[in-house]
Amino acid sequence: MRQSTRSTIIAVADQLFYEAGFYHTSFADIASQVGISRGNFYHHFKSKEELLQAVIEQRLAATRQLLSAWAAGSESPAARICAYIQIVISNRTQIKLHGCPVGTLCAELAKLEHPSLPLANRVFGLFADWLTEQFSALGQGQQARPRALKVLAWSQGVATLYNALQDDEFVEREVEEMCNWVQGLAAAS
Repeated sequence: MRQSTRSTIIAVADQLFYEAGFYHTSFADIASQVGISRGNFYHHFKSKEELLQAVIEQRLAATRQLLSAWAAGSESPAARICAYIQIVISNRTQIKLHGCPVGTLCAELAKLEHPSLPLANRVFGLFADWLTEQFSALGQGQQARPRALKVLAWSQGVATLYNALQDDEFVEREVEEMCNWVQGLAAAS
């Protein structure tokens, strides 16, 4: 039961940190959503920072699983890269309301000069490393890392502007353009 409650707390905190922000989410908010007392909450997490670390560790694990699924989903590196790019479309409802979960948390922690920022940035690191592997498999050699970072930055920019502008056509056009660029690199290899 303890692990189940702990897992529930982490999941609820993750959602509230995403929707309201880390700074604006209190223990009371999380405890209320989980349906436990504050005392029971403190039994599982002694501080908000400890809970944040658990949330980030969960995001890292979920990201690793997602990347493994994408890797197993296609033999083509270009198709795997496009699977990453398509996340802006598949998560568009949440992104429209709250932005990218990784980008918004990292931006907030940077503003707060929070010591957990390097851990949160590891999620971007996982994406960057995975995309680099895909571009290497695509035959991009020394351009693999710069192109991986380009896709990461491009998709983050699209997510940020989508959250601000709420323009579905913009997102669809940019995702298509990114995938066309990747397919063009694949054809040229």
